[in-house]
Amino acid sequence: MTQFSLMHQRRFLPFFLTQFLGAFNDNVYKNALVVLMTFQAARYTELSAGVLVNLAAGLFILPFFLFSATAGQLADKFEKSHLMRLIKLAEIVIMALAATAFALESLPLMLTTLFLMGAQSSLFGPVKYAILPQHLAETELVGGNALVESGTFIAILIGTIAGGVMIALPGGTVWVSVAVLVLAVAGYFASRGIPLAPAADAGLRMNWNPLTQTWRTIGFTRSNRTVFLSVLGISWFWFYGALFLSQFPGYAKDVLGGDEYAVTLLLAMFSVGIGAGSLLCEKLSGKHVEIGLVPFGSIGLSLFALDLWWASPAAGAMGEGLAIGAVLSQAIAWRVLFDLLMIGLFGGFFIVPLYALIQSRSAPSHRSRIIAGNNILNALFMVVAAGLGAGLLAAGVSIAQLFLMTAILNGFVALYIYTLVPEFLLRFIVWVLVHTVYRLQVTGDEQIPEDGPAVIVANHVSFVDALVIMAASRRPIRFVMDHHIFRWPILSFVFRTSRAIPIAPAKEDPAMMEKAFDTVAEALAAGELVGLFPEGRITDTGEMKPFRPGIKRIIERSPVPVVPMALRGLWGSTFSRKDGPALRKPLRRGLFNRIALVVGAPVAPDALRVDALQNTVAALRGDQK
Repeated sequence: MTQFSLMHQRRFLPFFLTQFLGAFNDNVYKNALVVLMTFQAARYTELSAGVLVNLAAGLFILPFFLFSATAGQLADKFEKSHLMRLIKLAEIVIMALAATAFALESLPLMLTTLFLMGAQSSLFGPVKYAILPQHLAETELVGGNALVESGTFIAILIGTIAGGVMIALPGGTVWVSVAVLVLAVAGYFASRGIPLAPAADAGLRMNWNPLTQTWRTIGFTRSNRTVFLSVLGISWFWFYGALFLSQFPGYAKDVLGGDEYAVTLLLAMFSVGIGAGSLLCEKLSGKHVEIGLVPFGSIGLSLFALDLWWASPAAGAMGEGLAIGAVLSQAIAWRVLFDLLMIGLFGGFFIVPLYALIQSRSAPSHRSRIIAGNNILNALFMVVAAGLGAGLLAAGVSIAQLFLMTAILNGFVALYIYTLVPEFLLRFIVWVLVHTVYRLQVTGDEQIPEDGPAVIVANHVSFVDALVIMAASRRPIRFVMDHHIFRWPILSFVFRTSRAIPIAPAKEDPAMMEKAFDTVAEALAAGELVGLFPEGRITDTGEMKPFRPGIKRIIERSPVPVVPMALRGLWGSTFSRKDGPALRKPLRRGLFNRIALVVGAPVAPDALRVDALQNTVAALRGDQK
């Protein structure tokens, strides 16, 4: 099954349509209002169009600071599908107010409606992301988030275009009024199909003070270090995206020399890129939360932003007021569009795994409040981006130079986050390994327990066996490894970061061996997965060596299930010992070697026999070394 199969299921499709129509509606009204204020401000006020547009942006984002903390509490306290329907009913009322504002030609009422739309969106955000883990399996989270993110950006794109086109028609305010009301009603009817999602914490006592609850919500977000840094990563992406998007009008006009249609084209390429990158995440991640894609995404965000700076002509060099055909007739415009497409693509790789990670690792009892904290920080970062962009441009920095500064800053931010949480880089190294040197096929990974302790055992063929198994597992695994392997530069980083357990033979260092067994027992008592290669060494013949009794000693001390696995196809690869030491002939089989991991049914601790376990692993391996 692919992620698109979710679009045929009631547990996802009504929710997807609800959030898609909401995002579409927001942007129809918002852009219609921006266009109206830009070209007809004099009809309503003496304020300049530029001041009005910035005021509108501020009014839409202000509710995320005021109401997100309350929204997180509501989403944790009440059943989510009912809450969504109430929020969509509120949207109908707000859009009726918008239609009234257009009919009365009342600018204050139009801006009030925009503020209320922001409030409605801030209430919808926490429940939108918190409901997914209740209706989707862990293996579906990446695909579900990918569809939501791609759908959201496509909705933003077509909503922005539709709002601009309709308001420019004769009687444009009537067209927009009818459209937003129809979309709001359609969104409500879509929400009626969302299945029940029980309250996570029905006994929660509400705190209605936005200041104290906002601080408390940020505290919830910070309770899990990896989750909090993921939230910061998402917020950074919105900073990055807001800085780029806010420059599109000026870039299209001054750098590309185009008209208003060129602005839409830039937005379209960026949005399509994010949609495509989001949808590719499931295929690249193997259907589990693969945070190794996050560093990959950050690399692309910097590289293509650098190229965008490099490709950008000087302001005014391409002319001015050019039709879209004239802009596209110049080769440099295609390079710019490609860069924007790739920035969006790598942006999808960056944010989808982070959203899935937050959902999967947050405690269900306050998941919505953590997502509310994410929304607060997202809004804060976007406000800072707007202020920074305006300040730098006012100081004489060109738009292309702003892109360059963003690319460099993105690199430093990424390195900072990955230094604080090396797990991101660890998973990136593992992900690169199984997508360049190898092509990994996994069978039976559902046999790995979703929670609780277990011992993973497998045949030992190469120096990267543990990395291949880590790539296939939805859960972290602490491998018991020969202490000599910790001296290898890259492998040392990988195994230390994954908290591998070093071990030495009794005749070499008995104290280290005993400490290793103690650490294994502690890890299993804590509910972790421990990985072991019972042969005790990498094969130099391609055949399995006899299993040592260490596995029996571990299970006697900690009676937990044993999950047998077999690696296939690694014998003869770069990291195996075929024909001599490993790495003697780098890439001797080229790239993209097909390998496989086969997982067998767990063996109960009271049924464990070392010889039978070896026979099981051998049978799983078959004739493929």
